[in-house]
Amino acid sequence: MKAVVITTPGAPDVLQVQEKDMPSSTAQQVLIKVKAAGINRPDVAQRKGNYPPPAGAPVDIPGLEVAGIIEACGDEVQRWQLGDAVCALLPGGGYAEYAVVDARHCLPVPSGWSFEEAASLPETVFTVWHNVFQRGKLQPGESLLVHGGSSGIGITAIQLAKAWGARVFATAGSPEKCAACEALGAERCINYKTEDFEEILKTEGVDVVLDMVGGNYIPKNLNLLKPDGQLVFINAMQGAKGEFNVMQVMQKRLSISGSTLRPRDAEFKALLTADIEKHVWPLLEAGKFRPVIYQTFSLQEAAQAHALMESSEHIGKIVLSIA
Repeated sequence: MKAVVITTPGAPDVLQVQEKDMPSSTAQQVLIKVKAAGINRPDVAQRKGNYPPPAGAPVDIPGLEVAGIIEACGDEVQRWQLGDAVCALLPGGGYAEYAVVDARHCLPVPSGWSFEEAASLPETVFTVWHNVFQRGKLQPGESLLVHGGSSGIGITAIQLAKAWGARVFATAGSPEKCAACEALGAERCINYKTEDFEEILKTEGVDVVLDMVGGNYIPKNLNLLKPDGQLVFINAMQGAKGEFNVMQVMQKRLSISGSTLRPRDAEFKALLTADIEKHVWPLLEAGKFRPVIYQTFSLQEAAQAHALMESSEHIGKIVLSIA
């Protein structure tokens, strides 16, 4: 099969299409003929040598989410059949014509969705559902602040929180990105390059903050949180260290948490998949969530796709389309 390989840690041009052996599935896995693969920032980190894959995942083929057709099923797989259209969360290996994955980590392609649209779902939906709704405990009528609102994670968090009945605020880095966030359901999106989100939202307060920035956002987030509020980290692009007042955390009874999804075990991901199918998939089928695909690339254009991801010019998801 053809696959995008990280030939050596480095810039986007280290990604090269090579011939690789077809992966073989175990009794609990399915083999997917990949039609599309989503691109995410962890893929960029892996390409640079900063995010090694977990044990058992391909060491040189990135890709955490795919959509395609089931080509083979392991002996113990009961739900899926050959020819089923699925999207799936992978520990790696998605930038390829074929990929294997635990059958319990697959979800049906939503009705009427293309493979490119379906491939944009798993990594962001799994991340948002776990961190905003399970860890952050966001409830209808509460408010959520999403940093990086125009990213794949951001557009997912905005739409799911809005569909859940929450108020949503966001930050983004341009008027165009802010307008896109508001079109998706954010009540207000603050341009962090020209405005101070803490100053603008201080009279509102928020119940949950989803933060992928860190650094000097940390004390601002805590200042904005209402009593019993939740600050949840999924990245720290501005820096992993920040100062805050412990007494403020105590007095407001704040909770600070965070997570990384990729290293979690198969059983956790299986339970998360089932919860998402129960709570999120009906929202997709009802049209309360729409995919936002900024640009698609071929497998041979993976380097250009990574360069676009690193530029942060995109609004929404970047996807590889695989013939």
